[in-house]
Amino acid sequence: MAETIAWVAVDWGTSNLRAWAIGESGVEIASATSDKGMGKLAREQFPDALDEVLGKLGVAERALDIVICGMAGARQGWMEAPYLEAPTDLGGLGQGAVHPAANDQRLRVSILPGVCQRQGGENVMRGEETQLLGLATVSPGYSGLVCMPGTHSKWARLDGTSIMDFATAMTGEMFDLLRTHSVLRHSLVEPLAGEDGDAGFAEGAETGLTNPADLLGQLFRVRAASLLSGKSSAWCAGYLSGLLIGTEIASRRDQIASEPVPLIGSEKLCALYAQVLNMAGAAGRLVNSTEVMLAGLKAARTSLS
Repeated sequence: MAETIAWVAVDWGTSNLRAWAIGESGVEIASATSDKGMGKLAREQFPDALDEVLGKLGVAERALDIVICGMAGARQGWMEAPYLEAPTDLGGLGQGAVHPAANDQRLRVSILPGVCQRQGGENVMRGEETQLLGLATVSPGYSGLVCMPGTHSKWARLDGTSIMDFATAMTGEMFDLLRTHSVLRHSLVEPLAGEDGDAGFAEGAETGLTNPADLLGQLFRVRAASLLSGKSSAWCAGYLSGLLIGTEIASRRDQIASEPVPLIGSEKLCALYAQVLNMAGAAGRLVNSTEVMLAGLKAARTSLS
């Protein structure tokens, strides 16, 4: 007999959303994706977008709990979910959820809060806090630094289920802006790939790690190296990526302990961060981002008010 679907977990990002039908035993029975992220929707369009993804899961027109993390709770999203303020225990994440009305009144929709930081520099996150709760669930007792590479990379200090503080580095967005809207774009017509890309990345990472204070000066080397030394576009892309990631990791060097840093994000990007951590005399531990997202959503559901 097929297991009964008990609830639906949703990760609602800016560009896309992912949803999973969860059985009574906690296993994932089905999954679905949609390109209707927060950035493409007006507030009144969220209920229809949810209905569409529930249809893909085959659970439309059922009475279900829907637990959502991410940008659906942003100020521009479906309903703003107030931030919890760090330091905070993520074990009570569900207690801060808000409950917007769905098209089908049998659905109980809960949007989880994000986390903000006011002391030590203002900062915010939405979605990453659920992955951090998931990491604490699958790696109980972990205490230390966590890196979440991406467009806006997050570095969080976790102690069990408590997030103590965190920081954001706009590394991915800066790479894209420089690649598409600066003078460096003339040297970056091809992606980071192949042996040339690998060599450029390693050299850029070493420069960023050893001389992060000269980031602004070293950025222009991307253009000069292609003009004067015939460096390929792939080398230049690799150098820029390595330089930015190396500089980012250099700023956290005094916080990195001997224990490997959990890396949560795309496998390809996390591998690059692991490479630079190794160059810095540390280590990274790749974590399955989907696994910890689901673990976090499941844990948050147990604390829903």
